[in-house]
Amino acid sequence: MLKMKSALPFAAMVATQVTLVGLTLAGKKTIETGMHNFEYIFYTNAISSLVLLPPALFIFRSPNRPTLTISLAGAFLGLGILGFMMQVLGYAGITYASTTEATAILNLIPGFTFLFAIIFGVEKLEYGGLAKIIGTLVSVLGAITVTLYTGPAVITPRLSSITPQKLLGQSSDFILGGLLMLINSVLTALFITAQALIVKKYSAVLIVVLAYSSSITILSLIASLILEHDLNMFNLQSKTQFLALLYSGLFGSGFQITIVLWCLKMKGPLFVSIFQPLGIVIAAILGVLFLGDGLYLGCVIGSVIIVIGFYGVMWV
Repeated sequence: MLKMKSALPFAAMVATQVTLVGLTLAGKKTIETGMHNFEYIFYTNAISSLVLLPPALFIFRSPNRPTLTISLAGAFLGLGILGFMMQVLGYAGITYASTTEATAILNLIPGFTFLFAIIFGVEKLEYGGLAKIIGTLVSVLGAITVTLYTGPAVITPRLSSITPQKLLGQSSDFILGGLLMLINSVLTALFITAQALIVKKYSAVLIVVLAYSSSITILSLIASLILEHDLNMFNLQSKTQFLALLYSGLFGSGFQITIVLWCLKMKGPLFVSIFQPLGIVIAAILGVLFLGDGLYLGCVIGSVIIVIGFYGVMWV
């Protein structure tokens, strides 16, 4: 029973990475069908807010809930602003980069997270911390291997998945997408660290997530009205858009952020960030199974290195 309990954070973070790749696919598909970034962000966070409202209100009315202060409310708003910027840049990035490429660039998050965790005093630089650094760097090295080294095909891609862009190599769009995802990685690392600091002071995770989702809903609505001036952009144009929004709303803030916050309370920010490179492997596997993508030697070698990095962190 004790072993099962200790394995829960590990299993939960693997599940969030599967969800993250699904969110990337859903977001890319929805934006490609004509929906703008701000409207997509508005709908997904509005759905999350509606789903989280009943249980969060139940906790808020509980006599055992933590005390909510003005400073904490300000921290919730700051978290929402940071999350809004993160989502805008992230969804803009995936319009220019492929799902695997966009996920791969996020391999920088563990390093940035540890840096911010040291700066803000969440992690301490001691013997265990040094071991975590080594494990994190090994994992990042594996992710970089997946990103930069292709190698020969282990599984040949289906003909339908070979696009002109893949044949021509990196384009200016990919560079722009990479830059946006790089900035997104820095913001995500700061976001993870900020969440860790907040849940230390306010342990009611669902209330934190509701405040986060509600803030982003309001911010995206305001940004959309100011920058686009067209309410017709909020009209859903297809069943695909509706299903993608429903998935993103339920499994974005509704599931992923809640689980991440719980793991932050249990294990800390570095534990959460170390799972980010796993998304690269998951994206590659899903691409092979469902999109007809190829599997290349670089992905296999990088995956092995990532696993070694995982063990380095898990054993500390």
